[in-house]
Order: sequence, then C-alpha cells, then structure tokens
Amino acid sequence: MWSAAGIDEDVVAHQRSGMSSMPQSTDHGPGLPLDAGVAGVELEPVYRRIALRIMPFLILLFVVAWLDRVNVGFAKLGMLSDLGFSEAVYGFGAGIFFLGYLLFEIPSNLLFEKIGARKTFARIALLWGFTSIAMMFVKTAGMFYLLRVLLGAFEAGLYPGVILYLTYWFPARHRGRMVGWFMIAGPVSGILGGPISGLIMAATGSAGGLANWQWLFFLEGLPSVALGLLTLLIVDDTPAQAKWLSDRERAFVLDDLSRERHDAGARMHSFAGALRLPRVWLLTIVYFCLVSANPTLAFWGPSIINGLGVSNNLAIGLLSAVPYIAAVMATILVGRQSDRTLERRWHTALSCFAAGVGLVMMGIFASNPPLAFGALVLAQAAALAAFAPFWQMPTLLLAGTAAAGSIALINSIGNLSGWLGPFMVGWLKDLTGRTSTGLYVVAGLELAAAILIVRFMPRAPVGPTPARVTR
Repeated sequence: MWSAAGIDEDVVAHQRSGMSSMPQSTDHGPGLPLDAGVAGVELEPVYRRIALRIMPFLILLFVVAWLDRVNVGFAKLGMLSDLGFSEAVYGFGAGIFFLGYLLFEIPSNLLFEKIGARKTFARIALLWGFTSIAMMFVKTAGMFYLLRVLLGAFEAGLYPGVILYLTYWFPARHRGRMVGWFMIAGPVSGILGGPISGLIMAATGSAGGLANWQWLFFLEGLPSVALGLLTLLIVDDTPAQAKWLSDRERAFVLDDLSRERHDAGARMHSFAGALRLPRVWLLTIVYFCLVSANPTLAFWGPSIINGLGVSNNLAIGLLSAVPYIAAVMATILVGRQSDRTLERRWHTALSCFAAGVGLVMMGIFASNPPLAFGALVLAQAAALAAFAPFWQMPTLLLAGTAAAGSIALINSIGNLSGWLGPFMVGWLKDLTGRTSTGLYVVAGLELAAAILIVRFMPRAPVGPTPARVTR
C-alpha cells in the first residue's frame, strides 16, 4: 500500500540513536514492541501532545516568514511613488523572490537531512530577517530585485523543510491536519499582518526621516531575527531527542512510524531515481498552477481593495484580513476532512477549481465592490485550502532522500508561478489599465491544476488506514 511516511531506514536509525535502553522491536516488521492495545490507547494523546509542542512554533515561524515575504504589498502603497517604480517593476520584483527559491530550495532540503531542523530553521530565520530589514535601504530597481532574490534564497527550504520535518513526528493519518494547521500561518499572517502593516504605514509617516514603508520593513524584520535565535533553544530534530517525552512515549512513536514505513512497501528512496518518475514532474506542473493564486492575491490584495474605493491604509489592512479569516477555516476543514477520508485528489482539485472561479468573479464584478470583495474572499480561501491535501500526494511514490529532494523540487519550480503571476498582473495592468486581465490568466492556471489532478493523479488512498492502530 502506498504511504506518506517519508521515513527510510537511515532516518529511523538516526531517530533511535541514544535510545538503546528503551524497549525496541526485534525486527522491522509490523507490530509494536510493547502491548499493542496499550499502545493504541496511549499513542493518540502522545501525538496531540507533540502537536501542541511543535506546531505553534512552526506556525509562528511561517507567519513571520510570510509577513516578510508579502509586506512589500503594503510597502508598494508608498514605495512606488517615492522611488519612481512602475507597476511592472513592482510586479517583477515582488515575484523574483521565487528565483531564489528555485536556486536554493533543493540544496537546502538535502542539507536539512544532514544537519537537522534546528540548525536549518535557525539559519533560514536569521538570514531572511536581516535581508527583510535591508529592504528599507532600496533606492533602485536593481537593488529591489537583488534583495527580493536574496530573501527567496534565504527562506528557501523552510516550507519543504517543515513538510519533511512533520514526517519525522507524525504518521500519515495525522499529517493532512498538521500540514493544514501549518498552512494557516499564511492566512494568520494576513489576519495579523494586514492591520499591523496598515497601522505601521499610517502611524510612522516620515518619523526619523524615514518613509513609512521603510519603517515597515525594519519593524517587521526584527521578529524574524529573534525567532532565529529562539529556534536554537527550543527545536528538537526528532522524537528521539525530545526530552519532554517519556522513554515509553518515544518508543511508541518511533515504532508506530517504523511500522507505517514497513507497511508502505517499496517506494523510491533515491533522488536521482525520483527525477526519472513522470508523476513527480506531473506534481511539479500541478503545483506550479496551484500556487499561482496565493502570492498573486497576497501581493496585489491591498491594491485590489484600494481599487474598490478604499483609500485609508488602516481600513485596507483591516479589510485584507477578512479573506484570510475565511482561509483559516477552509484550510482546517479541508485538511481534517481529507485525513478523515484519506482522500487527497478531489479535495485538492475542487479547491483549485473554487479558487479559479473566485478569480474570474473578481474580474467580472470589478465595478461592484461588495461582490468583488466576496470573490476575493472565495479565491483566497480556496487557494490556501488546496495545499494541505496536495502535500500528501508526493509521498505516494517517495521516501527518504527522494522525498526530501522531490518535495523541494516540486515547491521550488512550482513556486516560479509566484513570480509569473504577480508579474503578469502588473504587466497586463500597465498594458490594459485593468487588474482583471491578469487575474483571468491566474484563474486559468488554477483550473488547469484541477483538470490535471482529476485526469492524471491515481485514485488510490494515501497511506495506511486509520484502523491500523488498535484502539
């Protein structure tokens, strides 16, 4: 049976290091080393405890990363006129962030396997924090492009690293929900970041001789640096290192994950071998289409709301939080339902379809602000809801190094649409005078993702059934 375990023998061995005094299985086959009935009773509370321990910090880390990635959308409201940038320059610079992703994400995730989550997440947070602060010194288009590329390069590996990291701690039957909870970091960033960014822009003015957009980059870059330092103190690489779990709890979790790996059967472990699998490249194309709406709406959301007749920066910030509130609810519900049914294909495809419909409606109802805003809410919520079920599909085929490298490959190449989408919207707006033209192009990509998933992805369930663990 296909599984999303994503853990190969060397990872399990690494997780077991230092645990020789703990009860262990005598083989790598099915069967917990301790009484299965007792394990079934105790495992689920342990996974809840793990989730409460590691998920809030991972969410916070991505909230800050997302905020530093997209706050350029608010900076744009003053930055373009101060620096004399065109809409096309802004759109190109906002999206070129993903070029850094393309170049550095695979090396970062392969390095993740060697040095672990603690060092990887700390490095990422510190470097992107300092780069975000440096954005306040932008004077030219070339400098804008360079810092956006560096921001992408330094953040590269965080998202796929977390997707891989979760496979070290959770079996497939929990992972859709965990990815869903992690993905709410994006909308939470919008909920908090919109009002905060709007307040900073409205309150700072030209204080200290700096423009409000310069204050925005400075004040929102500092938390990233602080989180990078905190990562070194609180992050554990694997359950085997978690001193906050008892020996018995660690044994249960590691053997549960090992058993799931065994039940998964043969999967590709070599990254070079994964590159020869057509379905890996299909997933990359699907993800390219799927991603396009998310950064487009993030980078252009404030401008779209402004175009609906809202001119106050704080009001724009508050209104921009509404689509993200809807996205939080949609992401949690879709992830939970996908785990409950172990169905990933239709959950992803229908979310992409709904995002495409929302983007089209934004263009059609551009002259009707309430309907256009409702369409923005639909598009944003559906676009983000697609991620949780999608990321359970790559490990249908892959484990170990193949999973680490391929998740990074899919994310890095797929995220290039995060460059194309915002640039297309800016370029077509300069050309036609309308934002809706670019939104139609992005809608086409979302609909293409839905069609490719339904037409070509397998119908097989992901991972072992929940009933595998005795309760």
